[in-house]
Amino acid sequence: MTPVLDAVAAGARRKIAGRLIPFVFLLYITAFIDRVNVSFAGLDMTRELHFSNEVFGFGAGIFFFGYSLLEIPGAMLAEVWSARKWIAAIMMFWGVLAAFTGLIQSAVQFNTIRFLLGLAEGGFFPAVVVYLTHWFRQEDRGKAIAMFMAAIPVSNAVGAPIAGYLLGIHWLNVSGWRWLLILEGIPAFLGGLATLFYLTDWPKDAHWLAPEERQWITGELERERHEKKATRRHMSILETLRQPLVLALAISYFLLNTSGYGFNIWLPKMVENFKGLSRMQISLISAIPYALSVPVMLVYAWHSDRTGERKWHAALAGITAGVGLALSQSVGGVPVLVMGGFSLAYMGIMSYYPTYWALPTRILSDRQAAASFGFVNLVANFGGFTGPYMVGFLTDRTGTYVAGVLFMVLTGILSGLILMCLRSADSRAYLPK
Repeated sequence: MTPVLDAVAAGARRKIAGRLIPFVFLLYITAFIDRVNVSFAGLDMTRELHFSNEVFGFGAGIFFFGYSLLEIPGAMLAEVWSARKWIAAIMMFWGVLAAFTGLIQSAVQFNTIRFLLGLAEGGFFPAVVVYLTHWFRQEDRGKAIAMFMAAIPVSNAVGAPIAGYLLGIHWLNVSGWRWLLILEGIPAFLGGLATLFYLTDWPKDAHWLAPEERQWITGELERERHEKKATRRHMSILETLRQPLVLALAISYFLLNTSGYGFNIWLPKMVENFKGLSRMQISLISAIPYALSVPVMLVYAWHSDRTGERKWHAALAGITAGVGLALSQSVGGVPVLVMGGFSLAYMGIMSYYPTYWALPTRILSDRQAAASFGFVNLVANFGGFTGPYMVGFLTDRTGTYVAGVLFMVLTGILSGLILMCLRSADSRAYLPK
């Protein structure tokens, strides 16, 4: 490129990243804070409502049955209609439902509200990933997705002490865990309103970019689309979803999510086993793995972008998650060492996500990638049920969390091994020409 074009490209990339990433990062924090809060609410909810570990794990996990129903249509709506309007509608709806979670009185109500909340949130993540592909070139997507997904550990690290504080309040003689869940709905609803006014669907409509910057990014993305079309046979959505590559990606992500959500939901209760800790101390200790994972995740994604390699980065991260969880159970219950293993595990979990999500956008057309996002998330989010439920089930049966953690060790390692078995770094060998 000429020096002038270099300057245009640099300016466009800087403006796009600076405007979009912080905003979708904040949106994802409001989305993920629900999954943080329910894990801490469970410390007192289970006692007040007399829930067993299995009942709580089932209710926490059933969220993902509802969540899965809108995965594919949510991704497709973002691609062919309006990501901005779809994301806004999702957020306002789940903001209202989230507040109702704090009003439950029984397991049936807990399961029903969690299912509906999952249904409301279902299209959010694939819609945002599709949205980012409208703005970021392939070489920038790993880092963009990593910065967006950094909201997961940040929401855990920030949400944990806030949850610890709210668990200690009893305004109007209402339990703290209820306030924790009721108040979470406010930022989601406000975030949905802000989305309508702040986001722009396509670069061609971005008046905050200079004309030459709009022309450059539109041209770059169009060039990438033409290159993919030139090297791929057109496939229908159903053909795409039947490809071995897409199935392998879905199974790997399902297994990783089983470990990830099992860990997220049960971490506060596992920390509670250290004995003698207040609710605030439990929340602060629980925040450690999340805080440590943020810089590791960003550096890992940066290295994946720099090298252009995705498969091995994601595979090794999944295996690291399993190894970290295994180490946490082999140190004799020493709290510092247990948390060290948990921290290593969560570094692996969070480093997996951005490198993994850069794979489909590299090898599929835009519409095929959108469908695969939804399908992969649909399959994977059953891991969001399987992990929490199986840990609760095994804990009730054995009286200890060890069996549940070992189950997550297995799923984490298998998630990485499946990716290792793909035949090439970009896996084009799996796609028909």
